[in-house]
Formats: sequence, structure tokens, C-alpha cells
Amino acid sequence: MSDVVYQHREVVRARYAVAAVFAVHGAVTGSFATRVPWIQDHASVSPGQLGLALAFPALGASLAMPLAGRISHRFGARTALRGLLALWTLSLLLPSLAPNLLALCLALFTFGATAGMADVAMNALGVEVENRLGRSIMSGLHGMWSAGALIGSAGGTLAAHLGTDARLHHALAAGALTLLGLLACTWVLDLQPAEDEEPPPRFALPPRSALLIGAVGFCAVFAEGASLDWSAIYLEDELGTSAGLAAACTTGFTLTMAIARLAGDKVVDRYGSVRTVRVGGVLAFAGGLLIVLADHPALAMSGFALTGLGIAVVVPLCFAAAGRSGPNPSLAIAGVATITYTSGLVAPSAIGTLAQATSLVVSFALVTVLSGGLAVFAGVLRSGDRDRPKVVAAAGPRVGSTRDQT
Repeated sequence: MSDVVYQHREVVRARYAVAAVFAVHGAVTGSFATRVPWIQDHASVSPGQLGLALAFPALGASLAMPLAGRISHRFGARTALRGLLALWTLSLLLPSLAPNLLALCLALFTFGATAGMADVAMNALGVEVENRLGRSIMSGLHGMWSAGALIGSAGGTLAAHLGTDARLHHALAAGALTLLGLLACTWVLDLQPAEDEEPPPRFALPPRSALLIGAVGFCAVFAEGASLDWSAIYLEDELGTSAGLAAACTTGFTLTMAIARLAGDKVVDRYGSVRTVRVGGVLAFAGGLLIVLADHPALAMSGFALTGLGIAVVVPLCFAAAGRSGPNPSLAIAGVATITYTSGLVAPSAIGTLAQATSLVVSFALVTVLSGGLAVFAGVLRSGDRDRPKVVAAAGPRVGSTRDQT
């Protein structure tokens, strides 16, 4: 019994450690998102050129994400996460240093590559902890990511309000977050591959069962990525607000995301996956309408907050549904993760390209339509309502044939 209690305590400790890792990862994103207007001005790029540059994180992530599994297989989960997370936090320095479009594209390519690999590694450990605890925790972990993004964006809001050079701001943030990330990684599960375990494939197509679920996640993450990277610019360019108030809009968006995700497990337990996502889609659609019709900054900020509230729990529910959608849960969840993550990185580029051709108002009209799609297609998550939450933990993917390194 003492061994069982000790092992349970180890898993509980690992849960808090990986939650801290999620928060650090989110803080990097929040720190970057609030200073996008400064980076755009510093690099002297137009909205269309900025949209092009923001496609490079998607390219970098797409090429690098498959490497995360192999890195974890070779070095072990803890060491791999420690290194990948440090690369991600330090890459925050790069975009603000870019003096022109070419340098910005290269910086954002690296930024996306390190983000994607760290994201895969920490989500794999989160799923393993969830399986060992026997109950759902992924919404809470994603809530910690949003909380971290909130903290990062709050720091960015303050820095923008004070007129602080983003290079100095990001240097200080990168140093602090790197130290926090390394400390948190000390207590995550140290999974090692079995001696006869083959390295994971470099690339595998997602099963058909994951495509519809991934499409729902795509809509939610598209709205999230667009709001994170373009909300501040929207308020500045379309409504003429100050840089500080525009950055505060991003903070409000991440605040509602964090609150909804932290409370998400209890809401889903009570109302079910389908109803939760349908109501969320309605809220996100209403938020989008407020954004595109707003003639005052307060209305647009309220719209972004409603959008964050509506889409917050969709991605954790997509991961859970993917784990029950077919005979190979690991492959299904990997497919959904690829679709949704790529959506978040492609969205800023798509918004910028459409804005260059039309306007940011038209771009966020597209976001509004996709948000409404959540209410229409939420039924693809229906299988999760029969056996939630215990089967989520029991049927979720194990991280290969791994064992703990003691």
C-alpha cells in the first residue's frame, strides 16, 4: 500500500509540474501576441507582409512537430521536454530582433518550430498523467496554458503602455520563463521507451475518424489564433485605440479563455460535450458579430471576450473524442492535434492575407462564420457524452510502451 500511495503522490506531483509547463508555454505566446504591432512597425511590414510572415510559424511547426516523438524516444520524456521547452522560451527573443521581412520570416519559422515540438512533448505527458490518474485533466491543463498566456499578455500590455522596447521586454520575459520552465520540468514524469520499442514514424496520416473531429477543432483554434495575433491590431487600425488599450483587448481575450478552461471539466460533466460546444459556438458567433459591427472599442473588446469564452473548451473535448473515435486512439489524437495546431498557426496568416485584399472587418467576418460552425457540427463529439469522464482517461492514448525511469 505504501508503494501505491507513493506512486500516486508522484503522479499528482507530475500533474502540477506539467500544468506549470503548460503555463510557461502559454506565457510565451501571450508575450509575443501583445507586441505584434511593435514588431510590425519595427520590421516596417504591411498587413499583407505581416500575414505572410505569420505563415512561417505554421511551416516551421509542421516540419518540426514529427521530430518531437523521436526526440522523446531517444532522450526520454523529461529530458526532451526540458530541452524543447527551453528552446521555445528563448525563441521569444527572435521576432522582435528582426529588422525586415526576410529576417522576420526566418525568426517566426524558428519560433513556430520550437513551439510545435514543445507542445507535442507536453501534451503527451499530460495525456499520460491523465491516464494514470483515471480522470480527465486536459481541460484544466489547457486552462493553465491560457492562464500563462494571460500573464504573458498582461506583461505585454504593461510594456506597451509604458512604451517599452519589445527587445528589452522579450529578453527579460525569455530569461524568466526559461528558468521557470527548467524548474517545472524537474518533476514531470520521466518516461523512457521500452528496450524493444521502435521509434515513432516521422509522419502518419490521421484516420478518417479524426477528420471531422479535427474540423471542429480547426474552427475553434482558427478563431483563437486570429484573435491572439490580430485583436490588438484590429483595435488600433479599425477603431483608432492606443497601443496600451489594444494590448488590453488581447489580455481580456486570454482571461475569458483561462476562466472557461479552468472550469471546463465541471461544465462538461454536467451538460455534456455536445451541448457545451453548441452553446460555446453560439457565444463565439455572437462575439464575432460584436467585433465586426463594433463602432466603439468597448464593444469590440466584449466581442473578443465572448469569442474566447465560447471556444475555450473545444480543443480538449476534441482530444477526448478522438481517443474514443477508433481502434487507434494515439493516431487519432495525433491527427486532431496536427489539424488544430496547424489551424492556430495558419489563421494569423490567412487573416492578414484577406485583410490586405479587403479589410480586417471582412477577415473577422470569416472568423465569425467559422465560430458559428461549432454550434452546427458539435454532434461529431456525441460519443463522449455516454461514458465521460472515466473512459476519457482509460481509453486515452498511452505514450507508447513507455516505462518510468527511477
